[in-house]
Amino acid sequence: MKQLQVIAFDADDTLWINEPYFREAEEKVCQLLQDYLPVHSTAKELYKTEIANLPLYGYGGKGFMLSMIEAALSISQQTVDLAVIERIIEIGKALLDHPVQLLDGVEATLQRLAPHYRLVVATKGDLLEQQRKLDKSGLAPYFHHIEIMSEKHADGYQQLLRHLDIGADGFMMIGNSLKSDVLPVLAIGGHAVHIPFHTTWLHEQIDHHVEHPQFHTCQHLAQVTDLLLA
Repeated sequence: MKQLQVIAFDADDTLWINEPYFREAEEKVCQLLQDYLPVHSTAKELYKTEIANLPLYGYGGKGFMLSMIEAALSISQQTVDLAVIERIIEIGKALLDHPVQLLDGVEATLQRLAPHYRLVVATKGDLLEQQRKLDKSGLAPYFHHIEIMSEKHADGYQQLLRHLDIGADGFMMIGNSLKSDVLPVLAIGGHAVHIPFHTTWLHEQIDHHVEHPQFHTCQHLAQVTDLLLA
């Protein structure tokens, strides 16, 4: 990996906690709607609505809030009380404005890597939402470039490499999603590090093992420095 020039980091659940807050919001909405469906059934309906809306809304809290409202209307056959809709909006706004909690070892890892590589953020989501999180995190000064991607696929990563003016062999992606952060990067010839997070959105899960000479797994972000600077 001596040819590495750029280290890219996913943001949500790699640099800071994210998915647990979405699941907490989902649980609150499911409880609100339990007069219409059991909690587990409402969760399934909400997930179906989210996935159907991804091409229109993309990823993030705003689309999640709109999908929660749509699911509530559908589940109740348009009879849900307006007070419930108002509460769903409150839950969505609280999610969007949630404090940013860094994962252990993040800032120390960035401090150690910054003198040796160009560091970038490559994350999915809503531009305003992700920029707000980055500003709250205090991590922005460590990064050479911020890339907010509508979707993480091979073409999107190729476009990022062209912007950074590097080849795939000089690029490493670090993230918690095998589907989004690892497989597309390996497909274009880059390096990838998977750092599992204890909660993964169903849409990001895959059911097969990854084996590749340019793929690594670290249990914590701090272990990346051992991998790269040993």
